[in-house]
Amino acid sequence: MGWFSNLQLDSLDKLLLVQLQDLYDAELRLVEAIPKMAEGAQCNQLKGALLHHLEETRGHVARLEDVFQMIDVAPQRVTCLAMKGLIAEGDEILSATGEASVKDAAIIAAAQRVEHYEMAGYGSVRTWAEQLGRWDIARTLQETLDEEGNADRTLTEIATSSVNEDAATL
Repeated sequence: MGWFSNLQLDSLDKLLLVQLQDLYDAELRLVEAIPKMAEGAQCNQLKGALLHHLEETRGHVARLEDVFQMIDVAPQRVTCLAMKGLIAEGDEILSATGEASVKDAAIIAAAQRVEHYEMAGYGSVRTWAEQLGRWDIARTLQETLDEEGNADRTLTEIATSSVNEDAATL
């Protein structure tokens, strides 16, 4: 079930914790999914960007574990239904047949959906941490938010500089 199932939202602290658990699950799922996306990509620049972001994603997991330690809670996952769905859409793209450049354009679109979802989640928890006066947590989450934004910009650059143009010429 999702993170609002049977949950009493009675404090911002509790909401922060549950959303951190949701993000933790999302990041762990991505550590498994990104290598498949990279393997399915034909464009070397896209493969490289995905593998670079895989390393960053492993760092996001570690950062979330640091945040759990800051709030004195053991890291725990709450199933992130949204990420499960986004990854399932990516899997559909990988199993599709067709032109390599068009599939690469679809992989970029799927990866950017993931990045935008993560940016929304990290932006919320960072803001809640600030509201709660947990500047240490907010700074840690901002690092990840910055990396997610950079990954999104990199994907846009790859799409607009080559992949989409190649796909449009078919």
